[in-house]
Order: sequence, then C-alpha cells, then structure tokens
Amino acid sequence: MTALLSVQNLTLHRGSRRILDDVSFDVPKGGTLALVGESGAGKSTIAVALMGLLTRAEASVEGKAILEDTGDLFTLRPRAWTRIRGRRLAMIFQDAGAALDPCYTVGGQIVSTLRRNLGLSRKAARARAVELLESVGIPDAAARLGAYPHELSGGMQQRVMIAIALSGNPALLFADEPTSALDVTIQAQIMRLILDEVRAHGSSCIFVLHDLALASQSCDEVVVLYAGQVMEAGDAKTLLSDPRHPYTALLKSCVLEIGTAELTPPEGSVPSYDAMPAGCRFATRCPNALPRCAGEKPPLVPRDGRNVACWNPVGVPKAEAA
Repeated sequence: MTALLSVQNLTLHRGSRRILDDVSFDVPKGGTLALVGESGAGKSTIAVALMGLLTRAEASVEGKAILEDTGDLFTLRPRAWTRIRGRRLAMIFQDAGAALDPCYTVGGQIVSTLRRNLGLSRKAARARAVELLESVGIPDAAARLGAYPHELSGGMQQRVMIAIALSGNPALLFADEPTSALDVTIQAQIMRLILDEVRAHGSSCIFVLHDLALASQSCDEVVVLYAGQVMEAGDAKTLLSDPRHPYTALLKSCVLEIGTAELTPPEGSVPSYDAMPAGCRFATRCPNALPRCAGEKPPLVPRDGRNVACWNPVGVPKAEAA
C-alpha cells in the first residue's frame, strides 16, 4: 500500500537522554496503525512529535517524517505547521476533559476551530458544528452547542473531541488512548465511531494504545515499542497471532480474556533512560537474551512477514536466528 506518512530513523533526545531510538515505520494511505507497548514506551511522544507539538527547548529531533504532498514534517516552520495542523493532521487527545477548554462552550470551541481552519462565516460554522455533533452521535446537537465541557459525560466529551479533530477532514488522525477511563460499552462505541469516520473520509489513523486486543480488532498494522525502540512491526493479524519478538509474545500473554487461567507478564521493570543497555533495550528483561543483546543493537529486518529487531526471535532455530 502507498504510504501516507513515512517515519524514518526518528530519534529524540531530552537533554542527554535518548527517549526515542531510531524509530521507523510507514502509515498506509487509508489505513490504520497502532503504536503499542507499556507505559514509557514512547508512543505518545511519537504522536506529539509528529504533530509538531514539541519545542526545541523540550527536545531535539533527528530523522525524517515524510507526509504526502507536504514533505518532511521536521523541517517545517511554525507558520507552515499552522496551515497543516487541523487540516492535514489532527489529534484526539487522551483526556478530553482536560483537552477541552472549561471556560468556553462546546459550540464556541468547534465554531472557532472551523472559522480558523476553513475560513467559514460564523453562521456557516455554527451550522457545520451542529452537523459534526450529530455525526458523532450527540443527541439534540443544536442545544448542546451552549453546554460547557463539565456539563457533559466523559463519553460525550470524547465525542466532542472527535468532532473537533475531524472538522477539517484531516488526511491523518492521531488518536492517543481515546477510550481511557471510559466504560467498556462506551469504549466500543468510541472506537467504532472513530473507525467509521476515518473510513468515511478516506483518512489514515495512528492509534496510541496499550491494549493489544483492541489493536488487533481495530488496526491494519501494529508497531510494538519498548523504551523508545521498535521491537516488531507489521500486519496486525500476522504479528499478533504468531509473534516473533519475545516482548510481543509476553505482551500477548498479558491480554485479559474470559477464562484466562494464567498471565505471564515480563519480569522486572523498564530501566531508566540514564541506564539503558547499549544494545536491545529489552535485554534486561528478555527470557531469550543472548550475551550480545545488551551491547549490540539488533537491526529491524524482515522476518516471516513482518519486521523484527531481535538476535534470538521466538520460534526461530538458533542457527537461523542471527
């Protein structure tokens, strides 16, 4: 499939700490991709970096992020970001209650976004705001325009965030843990809503998720991250049904399902960024670790229908592993 976005060797430093280490992946045009991994894997950092929301004072970025018809995102000047953010790129933030401004009504926030991004008149923007709220399943949409965020439930707040993010018909949508802190029934509704809207507009979507089961049900491609490194990446069904990286296999074994008799989470904890191994960052917790893993970083190479960064993959004879 044609790539809408190609991320190449993305490396990000905060001071002397290397937070993202040589991250590469492609987002297919019209497709969905999930960034998965434990907390601290760098998933949200990737999303905010690709949205241009990190200043040079916060972090230094190396590598490329080539967006179709736009070029390398990391070379854009602030004025160029203003032109594409909300139009070409948009983001649904993790906590809608915190992302929405409590001092302004829902309608005011949607109308101002439409007027800024699309140049609509106030009357046209208000009519479009009603259409957007109706499209995301908010009842009595016209009356809801006058509501403040705190007057809406968590699920309704998330729907408003989706409406704002989709208002400019972006080519690429980022959804950062869009169902966190919601009831399971609301989670399913929100995920279905995002997927339906993305597909209706022919857009692509990058989901930031910690839930492997949700990723397998919602996304075409999966990128498994650990401490800022890509462990495994490829087609969701192939990768999650038969993982090759030990970390992916352990994440899969932690998926909660009805009737699960035993969970086998990785032992230990993620090392601090000041004490990362020079090689594979998962080496300190990996049950398949070899002596070379701690000091020699494995390349991300094609193996069995996906890309894997491992010297000793799961299900591969040792004679063939390296």
